[in-house]
Amino acid sequence: MLKDFPEIGYQYRSENEGDIRVLLYGHYRIAYLLKSTTRIEILGVFHGALDIDNYFTKFDRDN
Repeated sequence: MLKDFPEIGYQYRSENEGDIRVLLYGHYRIAYLLKSTTRIEILGVFHGALDIDNYFTKFDRDN
């Protein structure tokens, strides 16, 4: 679905590298970096009960 509709998730935050977006899927949230309409990077899959703000306080691709 992300391949065909990369902007389907809601925009969580903008970064220099692109937009961090979140796609809701069942009880999970899939966080991904939208670099362009043809390139995304999955940042993580989180259970809906978790506060993803704890994981994205500062965006760092190396962690």
